[in-house]
Amino acid sequence: MWVDEKKKAPIADFFGWLLFITVFFQIIMFILEPASVSYAETGKLKFAYIMYATIGILFTTPAPSISLFIVLRKEEHITVKEYLKRFLYTPKKMKTILITGLFCICALVFAIFCGEPNGSPLYLMPLGFLIMLPFAGFAEETGWRGFLQPMLEKRFPFPVATTIVAVIWCVWHFPIWLQPTSNHYGDSMVGFAINIFVWAFVAAAIYKSTKSVLACAVYHSFINSIGAIYDWNKLFDTYPKSNAAYVYFGIIFIAAVVIWYKEDKNHKVY
Repeated sequence: MWVDEKKKAPIADFFGWLLFITVFFQIIMFILEPASVSYAETGKLKFAYIMYATIGILFTTPAPSISLFIVLRKEEHITVKEYLKRFLYTPKKMKTILITGLFCICALVFAIFCGEPNGSPLYLMPLGFLIMLPFAGFAEETGWRGFLQPMLEKRFPFPVATTIVAVIWCVWHFPIWLQPTSNHYGDSMVGFAINIFVWAFVAAAIYKSTKSVLACAVYHSFINSIGAIYDWNKLFDTYPKSNAAYVYFGIIFIAAVVIWYKEDKNHKVY
């Protein structure tokens, strides 16, 4: 997403905007949380809940993407059209399909054999994916993998850069544990943190090998869409209590490291 290789990337500006947008809108979300609790209990749609849901969709979740756009607008006078063009840029299409597809298949196999179906019809998963792609994949991955990951790799080794991104990504999610109507409320924070750490390496490896933010968004959205037909929290947030999760996360973590090593080795050769 940052194309000027000669110019130092404004990571501090990105962090500043990310912190401001996240804190500002999370405070509003906490104030409006009773409206969300009321809606969950009664099903009655009120204006306060509409505001709550709108802020969550348009400002809270997309904070990384909004922050990056502000920075790019300031530094490069980028347009929305160019921003979307960079997001969609996929130079190695076949490689992108193979690698991203492999990790998605691994997640689906894990869900099929170890997950608990929630009773929802199967078509909700592809429908959920289409919804998640703009409102979760694009909203987050433009900032995390499209900007922060590659910029940190210019300053730190890949494992260090990825760990830093994982920590920031994880901490950024923590406010949802304070919201009673969140799908993570009451879940294991340790389990989620470990998941985020492994997924950060997977997404970083996907970007490292494909140079496609879209590919990272597809993977992110696919993982989220599994929750449309399976109990997502029991499948992932019970980790590390589940032995099956040890196997799944171990396999994809090793695969991510191998992909990174091969890409790094090939880069040095050239």
